[in-house]
Amino acid sequence: MNEPFRDPELPLATRIADLQGRLTLVEKVALLHQYQAPVERLGVGPFRTGTEALHGLAWLGPATVFPQAIGLASTWDPELVRRVGEATADEVLAFHHKDPAGAGRNVWAPVVNPLRDPRWGRNEEGYSEDPWLTGVMSVAYASGLRGSHPAILKTAPTLKHFLGYNNETDRCTTSSDLPPRVLHEYELPAYRPALESGAAVAVMPSYNLVNGRPAHLSPLINGVLRTWAPDDVLVVSDAYAPGNLTGLQAYHDDPAEAYAHAIKAGLDSFTQDDDRTGAVLGHIHDALERGLLTEADIDTAVRHALSIRFRLGEFDPATPYDGVTEAVVNCPEHQALAREAARRSIVLLENDGILPLTGVRKIAVIGPLGDTLMEDWYSGTLPYAVTARAGLAERCETVFCEAVDRITLSSESGHVVADPGGGPLTVTPEAASPAGLFDLFDWGGGSYALRAAATGRHVSVDDDGVLVNDQPGPNGWEVRQTFRLEERPRGTLALRHISTGRYVGLAPAPGAAGGAADPAVGAAPGDPLPGGPVPGGPAPDGSALDGAAPAPALRPADGAVPAPVLRLVDDADAALWLTAETVVSGAEAAAALAAAADVAVVVVGDHPLVNGRETEDRHDLALPPAQEAVVAAVRAANPRTVMVISSGYPMAWSPRDLPAVLWSSHGGQEYGHALAEVLFGDADPEGRLTQTWYRSACELPDLLDYDIIAADATYQYYRGTPLYPFGHGLSYTDFDHSALTAEAADGRITVSAVITNTGARPGTEVVQLYTHQQRSRVKQPLRRLRGFAKVRLAPGESTTVRWSIDITDLAFWDVTRDRFTVEDAPHKIMVGRSARDIRLCATVHVPGEHIPPRDALAGPIAATGHDEYDAVAFTDASRVSGDAVRSTAEGAWILFRGVDFGTGADTVALEAAGAEGGVVTLRLDDPLYGPVLGTVPVPRAGRYDLAWITGALTGARDVHDLYVVFENAGITVSHLAFERVCERAEIS
Repeated sequence: MNEPFRDPELPLATRIADLQGRLTLVEKVALLHQYQAPVERLGVGPFRTGTEALHGLAWLGPATVFPQAIGLASTWDPELVRRVGEATADEVLAFHHKDPAGAGRNVWAPVVNPLRDPRWGRNEEGYSEDPWLTGVMSVAYASGLRGSHPAILKTAPTLKHFLGYNNETDRCTTSSDLPPRVLHEYELPAYRPALESGAAVAVMPSYNLVNGRPAHLSPLINGVLRTWAPDDVLVVSDAYAPGNLTGLQAYHDDPAEAYAHAIKAGLDSFTQDDDRTGAVLGHIHDALERGLLTEADIDTAVRHALSIRFRLGEFDPATPYDGVTEAVVNCPEHQALAREAARRSIVLLENDGILPLTGVRKIAVIGPLGDTLMEDWYSGTLPYAVTARAGLAERCETVFCEAVDRITLSSESGHVVADPGGGPLTVTPEAASPAGLFDLFDWGGGSYALRAAATGRHVSVDDDGVLVNDQPGPNGWEVRQTFRLEERPRGTLALRHISTGRYVGLAPAPGAAGGAADPAVGAAPGDPLPGGPVPGGPAPDGSALDGAAPAPALRPADGAVPAPVLRLVDDADAALWLTAETVVSGAEAAAALAAAADVAVVVVGDHPLVNGRETEDRHDLALPPAQEAVVAAVRAANPRTVMVISSGYPMAWSPRDLPAVLWSSHGGQEYGHALAEVLFGDADPEGRLTQTWYRSACELPDLLDYDIIAADATYQYYRGTPLYPFGHGLSYTDFDHSALTAEAADGRITVSAVITNTGARPGTEVVQLYTHQQRSRVKQPLRRLRGFAKVRLAPGESTTVRWSIDITDLAFWDVTRDRFTVEDAPHKIMVGRSARDIRLCATVHVPGEHIPPRDALAGPIAATGHDEYDAVAFTDASRVSGDAVRSTAEGAWILFRGVDFGTGADTVALEAAGAEGGVVTLRLDDPLYGPVLGTVPVPRAGRYDLAWITGALTGARDVHDLYVVFENAGITVSHLAFERVCERAEIS
């Protein structure tokens, strides 16, 4: 074929236009779904967006699994993160070449949402609470994914999730309030670098609303995001999010209207109804027929979609990546990279000198995460697993204890027993048997899981609501293996299924006539002594019992009625009251094992599918109580105790006298080797925290409070004393910081410092540069990361690190003029080991502007451009664009500092509406007692029926702080404007 669109020598825009011009309207519309239809008459094949590749290829089978994204960022090594992205892209290509339909080349990674609140269920998917560091890491990972060829993409990285997305609770219906400064200084900067550099070529909007408007309809998509990128940006919806526009969000009346607005707002690809495209495409055609869309709107979206396909080389005769084969998947080089990434991500939080380990012959490896590796929702399938136990066992003798309680459950009807074949749990009146022993996992937040000791399978709930023991552990999109233990009278408890909210009750077995069950056959000879091992199951130390016979099946005698089964019920009053008795104490078993070892390594942390995950936030940050009890017991039994935390978010705990504490994210397939290398000192711990670790969730604002400035949130504004600060991480050696120089000249600040390894062994230091503006019209961050340098030094070696900061990067968003500005002010320059461990300081004067008072008579003032507020929410002024504020209580107010009324203003006009009407009062200098300038009655009107309403003013002159006080809840204001009517009349 000689079509111009297949000629790689032609300009990209020409090729796209040629192909687009050959398509019919029906064919073009068919390109606006996740599953793009082929155009066979032109030889254009099908295309699918969306391959998950957050920290390795996911969901498509065994592939190299790297540390979670939060762990990758904790390396503070962008080049390493780029290499991980590159390896991931190679494996995506290998799967794509094998199965083009199953593995597309548009990858949905990286996640660049700033990690504002560690309770967010998807915390492990992001990089940092700092937007600048998030941008650095997103550029690194996306650059690896896109490849190094200047024109041909290896894969097409997609940034997600735009915008203000940091809660799972009611995520499709909650609105994230983003004041202008938070939007421009905190949220948007995380997205800009990867788009501006061309590393990322696509964006996915988030499920939530932003300032009252669904993110999928945000005017910022076209108005801001696309202005940053050098090329076309593809915007793909999140899964099933378009349906929310008329469903959960009820923002538009029908799908045609909703989809038309989405396309005009910048959405190019609908991820809706899986591969069933008919309904979506039908709604788009309906919108065209009704005049809600034009073919030009369709052409714009199609250009974005085709641009990615052209840049992937789809229509070229060959690409530089055609030779990538399955040989790269989990190849030795990728295994080594996974090990390196895991090792460099480990953070040493505490160390009294016990680490690195020396002279150790026997290690007790303890804890529920000691001999397992966890997969999160976006993890790949582990091709193999080197656990902590396995990695340490290669170094010295190890003994292992899982350290979970083994219990029995009984009720007035008898004992709960598991089925050897993984079938329903039943209740038998016989005495406790091997099948009646369960291991109780405490995953924190009131979430527990039960594992049948005899079979090693977890208790789950099947589609009929029957409890069965057939799962390897908590898993799946709908986790059915976790329960809450609710107290009942006389020391009993009820099990409440977390996923459904229903209770565990008792029901006759299927096919039974009802009534009490007859006695079951007793257990076979060989029943264990109390606290002993279960035949065929794991021993108390977690190991398998070789040669043990399977536990006998507990079946009814001939002619007996089958035993009743445990089944979910809706009524709490119908819940079965159970008594739990501990047969083996996990803490006691752990302590006994630890006492006989040279060192105890206790591996604790979270289960990524239980302790918060997509659709579920955390309520607290505490280490699970049972795990904390194990740590305390082991520490008491063996003073040489190391606590190793593996989690996707910051945690908090009570024991503060631990000799050493390390943290890493869930580290992927090579975690155990990496941990052993750090513990034994083969490598210096290089990881540093990219989030603040708080002492308690009580120190955090409300989960839905996105205003980090007003709430004193993140390391930038937090005034308390953290458990561990942003940037924290220890080394096995010591470093001296000296000879700081800082100078502002020629539009830049240049900083240098000398770093010296003063210890006796090689080590790695992450030197961090922070600034603080010391005088300002507005509240400034207490500290803000501006740069870092990772240096590796031999004992006694020194190096000079240098930074150069563009003074424009010190700008903040000036709400009085709706733009970035650099103030004329002194700035404190801080160099140190973390945000709270500052070793060197200097002050430089930065030339800039003096922000004048607001000119009240210069034109309308946006209500969202206020300086402070109380009891107001941000909302949408219309369904298309514009923001406003809405009072949520009587007496709510917004403050405009330093308003200059000149020689006087006579009238004020508010663009406002009130659901029930009301009154707005304007006061000077104080919201309660300040002089009243005037009042404006607001008539009752619909949500989007904003109208200009005027009121007279008295005494509005000179410069004052202006308070706009909402006397009633439910009043919306988008703008206010002042005039001097008398002067206008005199002139006329």
